[in-house]
Amino acid sequence: MKEKLEDLNKKIELAKLGGGQERIDKQHAKGKLTARERVHYLLDEASFEEIGMLVTHRTKDFGMDKQVFYGDGVVTGYGTVDGRLIYVFAQDFTVFGGSLSETHAEKICKVMDLAMQNGAPLIGLNDSGGARIQEGVRSLGGYADIFYKNVMASGVIPQISAIMGPCAGGAVYSPAITDFTIMVEGTSYMFVTGPNVVKTVTNEDVSSEELGGASAHSTKSGVTHLTAANDTACMDKIKRLLSYMPQNCEERVPHLDYTLGDEIREELNNIVPESSNQPYDIRDIVDGIADKESFLEIHKDYAENIVVGFCRLAGRSIGVVANQPLSLAGCLDVNSSKKAARFVRFCDCFNIPLLVLVDVPGFLPGTDQEWNGIIVNGAKLLYALSEATVPRISLITRKAYGGAYDVMNSKHIGADMNFAFPSAEIAVMGAKGASEIIFRRDIKEADDPVAKLKEKEEEYARLFANPYSATERGFVDEVIEPKYARRKLIKAFAMLENKVASIPKKKHGNIPL
Repeated sequence: MKEKLEDLNKKIELAKLGGGQERIDKQHAKGKLTARERVHYLLDEASFEEIGMLVTHRTKDFGMDKQVFYGDGVVTGYGTVDGRLIYVFAQDFTVFGGSLSETHAEKICKVMDLAMQNGAPLIGLNDSGGARIQEGVRSLGGYADIFYKNVMASGVIPQISAIMGPCAGGAVYSPAITDFTIMVEGTSYMFVTGPNVVKTVTNEDVSSEELGGASAHSTKSGVTHLTAANDTACMDKIKRLLSYMPQNCEERVPHLDYTLGDEIREELNNIVPESSNQPYDIRDIVDGIADKESFLEIHKDYAENIVVGFCRLAGRSIGVVANQPLSLAGCLDVNSSKKAARFVRFCDCFNIPLLVLVDVPGFLPGTDQEWNGIIVNGAKLLYALSEATVPRISLITRKAYGGAYDVMNSKHIGADMNFAFPSAEIAVMGAKGASEIIFRRDIKEADDPVAKLKEKEEEYARLFANPYSATERGFVDEVIEPKYARRKLIKAFAMLENKVASIPKKKHGNIPL
């Protein structure tokens, strides 16, 4: 028995050593943690239980029978984050560059199955050179197995992908299917085809960082939702992100202990400018409404004309979607519509109530927008909000014009409660544009057309550029002084906590993808 225990302990030590100390040192030299170090930093102390530690590959070709490492390039198992059950896999770049083999994929699929069966989030720490070419179609089949399980788990459990090194070719599609992707700045990249292929096919000279680094995907493509300065910062962001989510689609959102006060925030009275053309930062409204320092913005540097993220309201986790007047005057465009629609659908999957802050002058005009599908992409946000059955509340802070008023969670598409500040303007279009159309003849025939236009603008604004016509029709439930917004929203979300919505029986809808 003693010899058997010694043999077991030796195998365990070899497994923990991965590809060997020299390769571990190279990983550290790049400023990266090893797979095991990442897992242990992410999970609560001493909570990690590994699965498949002694698994090895089955390949005999190309001299692979002489290169056998326990674990086969991926660490898998379960543990806790803040006491909550989490399943995790971490690819080990020190073993065959973290390349995915048949057995490597089987280990990942095993923890995915367990996560689904037990209703707990799945975290994937990706650091891999791609498919193990010595295995051919078996490694490709392994990727497809993972993709399929990602799709089956979508909307059932939260799935978070961290890109902590290379992620190229087919490997990119698993993170793309998951709910949130986080990239480490400077050491990670994602692309379907690398710089060499791009050079050959298009004659473009581009580095890996320029083509698929954290900056490119957080600002240009929108592939990544968050970036982190290093591996530990990435783990910290995963922990914080998890804190806003339930374990699965059948649980309610986390609700932290909170003691209510009067909840009046005087600073909210001084944020929206008197002039409707003057910009302001909608994040100031979010911060004024949310619990202190609770707002976690998602996709911060992509499609900046809309702000999305999580915050807490009296300890309760909610999702926020807000037009941003600082960028494109808050207009909806192709990218902002897609960004917001995806976030709305995530919140609806996991019972996270939605607060929509509205200051939108319309959809962004132009040939670029029309030719790139503003119609179908704007419809994605409309569809996502219409389909959502979680508690939905809108607060119109200023402009709500045209079709964008309808799209931004209006009563007409199923919002539960709609509030407005006295500064709200709810109309088909702005006073100037409307006056030029409605009073065109009067203006043309006037002795002083400029003065007549100004007069008609003021008349139109007095009649329509306010929230009261919509309130009289019941399209807005209440006009509120800004400083009372937080208190009003806390009460409204508490009232809607047990909302039950019935939807027509169907397999699924056909969202305009």
